[in-house]
Amino acid sequence: MSSMKLCVSLDLPSAKENLVLVEQIKDFDVWLKVGFRSYIRDGKPFLEELKKINPNFKIFLDLKLYDIPNTMADAAQEIAQFGLVDMFNLHASAGKRAMSEVMTRIKDIPNKPLVIAVTALTSFDNDEFKHIYNEDIQTKATKLAVDTYTSGVDGVVCSAFESMDIKNNTSKEFITLCPGIRPFGEDAGDQKRVADINFSKENLVDFIVVGRPIYKASNPKEIVKKIVESI
Repeated sequence: MSSMKLCVSLDLPSAKENLVLVEQIKDFDVWLKVGFRSYIRDGKPFLEELKKINPNFKIFLDLKLYDIPNTMADAAQEIAQFGLVDMFNLHASAGKRAMSEVMTRIKDIPNKPLVIAVTALTSFDNDEFKHIYNEDIQTKATKLAVDTYTSGVDGVVCSAFESMDIKNNTSKEFITLCPGIRPFGEDAGDQKRVADINFSKENLVDFIVVGRPIYKASNPKEIVKKIVESI
């Protein structure tokens, strides 16, 4: 039995459309990903709306914090104190000091959220990545993951192609969350490194993030059911 979880991206153009989608899938044991667009537009009240539809929904707030350590820790504290967010993320390239400071700041907050760090954004190809980080994706993503692990963070955002290598260099318990999943081999869109469910399973991915294949479907509920059954 795999413990892999489905995380559904709420990336639609309005809160109303996102809530219509969530209503359709409210009976499934899934996580909901609220990203920049939704959060900037709809804020904390939107998170409250989601929990109203089903209090058991788990919310992943995908804001990728990246700033000076104290500012990141301040923001993390606010998120953790909402009592609505079950997981949030930051950038591993903010450095070990920033990551450690975040974890220290939230450690005594009741029901504190999981924290994961972005290693390499899945939109990068190797040349673009190398231009910024001076190393190839695979090597650097693993180094950033080890930094994340040693800073006491719960896991990383990575592509399914790095998941196994990262776990081998950290721990099997260390969470890998993989965006850009095309569950049954659908079109990749703007993502460069995509994988399907079986590949994700083989590489011990803990969370698969699926957006377009669900919300572009004529029957999103059917697709979610199919994904949940196959994981």
